[in-house]
Amino acid sequence: MKWRSLLLMLSLALSQAGCSTLAYYWQSATGHLALLQAARPVQDWLDDPATPPALRERLQRSQRLRDFAVHTLHLPDNASYRRYADLGREAVVWNVVAAPELSLQLKTWCYPLLGCVGYRGYFNEAEARAMAAQLQAEGWEVSVYGVPAYSTLGKLPGPWFADPLLNTFIGWPEADLSRMIFHELAHQVAYADDDTAFNESFATAVERLGSAQWLKQQATPDEQARAVRVDQRRQQFRRLVADYRERFVALYRSDQSDADKRAAKTRLLAELRAGHARLKDEWQGWAGYDDWFARLNNATLAVQAAYDSRVPDFERAFHRCRDDYPCFYREARQMAALPKAEREAALARP
Repeated sequence: MKWRSLLLMLSLALSQAGCSTLAYYWQSATGHLALLQAARPVQDWLDDPATPPALRERLQRSQRLRDFAVHTLHLPDNASYRRYADLGREAVVWNVVAAPELSLQLKTWCYPLLGCVGYRGYFNEAEARAMAAQLQAEGWEVSVYGVPAYSTLGKLPGPWFADPLLNTFIGWPEADLSRMIFHELAHQVAYADDDTAFNESFATAVERLGSAQWLKQQATPDEQARAVRVDQRRQQFRRLVADYRERFVALYRSDQSDADKRAAKTRLLAELRAGHARLKDEWQGWAGYDDWFARLNNATLAVQAAYDSRVPDFERAFHRCRDDYPCFYREARQMAALPKAEREAALARP
């Protein structure tokens, strides 16, 4: 029955799509179905004597986080993250993002349920890299990166279709695990079709606010100290990238010739990498952002903006609601329902 339900949804999607999208939608549906087939209720794993002790502890921790998400953060109380699957790989999907040579405007793709978004996801890394090669041949700057989790927005019917916990993130440190769970649940609260920056910034704001509360109330002093160090590095990275992103935007919008823009772009990329090298010196060689800088181009800069650019606006909205989550979520849903120009104005409210 579950197979037939998903295949029916796939058929409906394909009936609205051209033949060129058939293979993509097929891999999306079958890849997601394989993920769901691998998932078992967390309690089954806890009751199984063969479950390794470390995994058992992480699953127990995940359920405390899940309960905290419901009772303290007022995130959805449903079957999401109440099951667990080991996929036997380090990423659940690989995203392809693309931007023009002289712009930070992400290429978008449109899908059933999700609307239009600035990425294309593949369950097979080779297929993702084949798409990236095709886009590069067309002149796009492209980035491919592994994704540890994604949200189905709570739109698929019944608990069997709910998003499960995965091996790709279950072993993360407590602060990172909390951020992941809160972020993905937030996508079920408010979602604006065709607005990646709104959706990701809202979820990032919820993860940051929620994780800070969890750490303050539930984490050990050692975990709290580690989270402070990681967050300090994260904020330094974001400030550095945001500063240079503004410089790239100004350059690309300028009246300079394309040749001059290319030369200036090369200089800015070198300066940004040098800024990262200085940060690494401060971090005693910590290499957490090395992979990001190895992929540095317009596409990586653009997708980073989607996760960061409106977070301060959402945090301001949260405080306008006197730190009340239900009020904050109502305001986010109301903004999500607005036309994009009105949404932007609402987000910019002081």
